[in-house]
Amino acid sequence: MGFATDEGLGSNARIGLIVLQTDQTMEHELSGLLRDEGVALYHARIPNDTEVTPETLRRMEQDLPTAAALLPGNFGFDAIGYGCTSGTTMIGEERVSEILRATHPTARTSNPLSACKAALAALRVRRIALITPYAPDVTREMQDNLQAAGIEINAVATFDQGDDFVVARITSAAIRDAILTIGARDDCDAVFVSCTSLRALPVIAETEAHLGKPVLSSNQVLGWHLARLAGLTADRPEAGQLFKTQLVAHS
Repeated sequence: MGFATDEGLGSNARIGLIVLQTDQTMEHELSGLLRDEGVALYHARIPNDTEVTPETLRRMEQDLPTAAALLPGNFGFDAIGYGCTSGTTMIGEERVSEILRATHPTARTSNPLSACKAALAALRVRRIALITPYAPDVTREMQDNLQAAGIEINAVATFDQGDDFVVARITSAAIRDAILTIGARDDCDAVFVSCTSLRALPVIAETEAHLGKPVLSSNQVLGWHLARLAGLTADRPEAGQLFKTQLVAHS
């Protein structure tokens, strides 16, 4: 039988995502954020330890090249993201990007930490409250990283949980309550909920409406950043104020 071919899925954008082996949330949330005509989203998994410590997070660096190579180079990715906020904090944003570009030299790269900084720049916000699920040592390193980038963190809250399986089972209602509690402070102009395992996306629009300020999450900022890097400009009202913005220069 004869047949015809076309350019395949992703005629408008092809986006790659490296997901932690233990992550239960990211694929679900980003598939909704990036669903659009002509957009294809592909995933690869990277081994990681269920226990979240600075040491276990840094160990992912050795497996990142293999995970990146599982995203086929001949797909022609427009943008690729490494989906771990705390892992990027420990490995380093530049090092993560360097590893991804070694396999995919033409793709633009992101991760939730870089995406958070780009999102805050797009929203013109410098003072935030930070919510994490991590133990204090991981939270402190992330706080130091953001502050070194000129972001003022005036309040920090953590669920103090070292088991990534448990983190994914923290309810969206509990996350909403944490956002409303810490976000009510006058000395923060936005709230950032860190960790791709946390199911924060369902409560972003609600908490923004209540607080009157932007609410960001790891999956939301990564989805937004990958979309903008790939040339996509669509709004997602359910994902809050961020998706009404575009990248600013050097983001």
